[in-house]
Amino acid sequence: MFKKLYLVAIMAAALACNAAPSKPVHIRKAGGTDLVPDEQQSVVCRQVATLVTGYNYKKVPLNDSISTIIYNHYLKKLDENHSYLLASDIKDFDKYKLVFDDDIKAGNLDNAFYIFNVFQKRYNEYVTFSIAQLSKDFDFTKNETFTYDRDSLPYPANEDEIHTLWAQRVKYDLLNLQLTGKTLAANKETLKKRYTNILSQSNKLSNQDVFQAFMDAFTEAIDPHTNYFNPSNAANFNIDMSRSLEGIGATLASESEYVTIKSIVPGGPADKSKLVNIDDRIIGVAQGKTGAFQDIVGWRIENAIALIRGSKGTLVRLQLLSKGNTATGKLRTIELTREKIILKDISAKKEIRTYNNNGKITKIGIISIPAFYLDFNDYKAGNPNYKSTTRDVRLIIDTLKRENVDGVVIDLRENGGGSLIEAIELTGLFIKTGPVVQVRDARNQVEVDPDEDPAIAYSGPLAIMVDRFSASASEIFSAAIQDYGRGLIVGTQTYGKGSVQNAIDLDKVINPTIKDRLLSIAGKNKSVATGSQNKFGQLNLTIAKFYRISGGATQHKGVIPDVSFPSVIPLDKYGEDTEPSAMPYDVIAKTDFTKAGDFTSVLPELKKLHEQRMSNSDSYKYLLADIADAKKRDGEKTVTLNEAALKQKRDDDEKLFLEKNNARRTAMGLPALKKGQTKPKNEDLDFLKKEAGQILTDYITMDNKMSVIKK
Repeated sequence: MFKKLYLVAIMAAALACNAAPSKPVHIRKAGGTDLVPDEQQSVVCRQVATLVTGYNYKKVPLNDSISTIIYNHYLKKLDENHSYLLASDIKDFDKYKLVFDDDIKAGNLDNAFYIFNVFQKRYNEYVTFSIAQLSKDFDFTKNETFTYDRDSLPYPANEDEIHTLWAQRVKYDLLNLQLTGKTLAANKETLKKRYTNILSQSNKLSNQDVFQAFMDAFTEAIDPHTNYFNPSNAANFNIDMSRSLEGIGATLASESEYVTIKSIVPGGPADKSKLVNIDDRIIGVAQGKTGAFQDIVGWRIENAIALIRGSKGTLVRLQLLSKGNTATGKLRTIELTREKIILKDISAKKEIRTYNNNGKITKIGIISIPAFYLDFNDYKAGNPNYKSTTRDVRLIIDTLKRENVDGVVIDLRENGGGSLIEAIELTGLFIKTGPVVQVRDARNQVEVDPDEDPAIAYSGPLAIMVDRFSASASEIFSAAIQDYGRGLIVGTQTYGKGSVQNAIDLDKVINPTIKDRLLSIAGKNKSVATGSQNKFGQLNLTIAKFYRISGGATQHKGVIPDVSFPSVIPLDKYGEDTEPSAMPYDVIAKTDFTKAGDFTSVLPELKKLHEQRMSNSDSYKYLLADIADAKKRDGEKTVTLNEAALKQKRDDDEKLFLEKNNARRTAMGLPALKKGQTKPKNEDLDFLKKEAGQILTDYITMDNKMSVIKK
């Protein structure tokens, strides 16, 4: 949808940027522990600076004002809780507050790395201090408190103050273990292993981690959705977008220095081989039939994954060790041919619920959509079986129609968006033809993106369920359905993410001569994941803004439901309107479209029936109480270090939790929880989903419903 000439201009600017002289290559100091930037990162930094300042929708210049914001963002990323850095450190760092803008334009990362190295030195020092504390005696009868939430407090004034803070933290960690009933000696050993592992992970940090953190601070100062992704993060982002990946079909985790198999995707290469088991440890990885094995024990998980993943049809060899045989077990070597893996567990799913309204039985199909996903490479290549939200939902709708449902609820809660193409095409399943969204670019040119397919997959009663985490493509789809009067919107105000990002593969815009030289250097640098297809990362650049077909922006304001639910997500903590660098709400001219219906006449009655149900619902009352309790807990910043007092408080809290939730579960016809059990994670979400179906059922059983949707 984006103008080709505009993207060509961006690419040309990128090429021009990389023709500039670059800094000498940085290397790790001999015998030292400081992380240092490399020349590749310097080039990428200048590249991103040119793209962001020249082509971002907001047209924000890099100046001292932005430099201060970047500086504050960076410190927050490193030490948001003010638990590692000293006041003297901050005083020392303040000299960089007004120079980060110049550093970024020049590709100078020395100052950012200096700050990080001081932070990591403090981090390692206090974790080491914590390990030493475990050899001391602890008195759990004292009436002391530990302030665990320190983001609004000053940085510690000196080492004595921060040592006191960390001694209290160790005592609190140990006290938590004490309440499990194990011996003090066993708990100290458990904590020692935990702290030692934390220290080990800290020492595995690479210059890529520092660079990513600093670039995050930079891009977020411009706007919340312009992002730089290093190569491994770019790969994960694109997997999330496509709901597919190419690899062996296994989920990996790092456990005790070993890369460990934690789950196996049914039908994937690992599953079909019958040679891979849960909890197998991967010791070595080799490419193809003849490649040398690389020992990956102690590697960071993302670097190991980059070696194991690879293009469909390529061969990877693994050295595996079964769980429990670490000391004496024999390594076994297997060969797997990588395949394309479809991540079905994060695709659209359906269920059917039955409602009884005054003796009339109504069947409601509920389609839960976790994201607007699209396998863009398959789509672009013309594969007729490409993976996408719209394709999956169309198949589900066909199934629901065969099962004779009376209405459909689309559940978009916690759906953060994804592909714009999918938002438009999904809307097209419910309308004949017409505009879906307006897009205004950085040159103030407005483009209208329509659904041009006259086929309608479903023409019956429809409701869309949203919450505070419904964002971007979810808001485009919901807003279009609302503007057309095609369906009811129920839930809470959405996130308000109404900006457009274009993904720029930096590998494709780096000057070829510079790229070859940098890749030659990177081949000798173990901080670069050699299995990654993308070497320089990806920039998601905000280049435009979304507007509803009725003219209002989805940016900042989001979509306001027709029937509102209480929000289990704090509206004052999450949402575009909580982001300082977010673009404002505004309005442009509406576009021409023909409404499919109008719920104005029935909304008062639907709201009345909803409110009556909620006023008599124990589940609703408990939900409101839970929301109030969560707000109260959010205001707590300290905890007692007196064992008896903490145990009593937790016992009282558990008793109250059990009483409240069992009263709710009894009202819902569910079995009571036993002591120690927790309520299912999605119990509140399920209650609200049931109510969304009931609202649609109310509409279906209304006598005048046919006057709402035009045939």
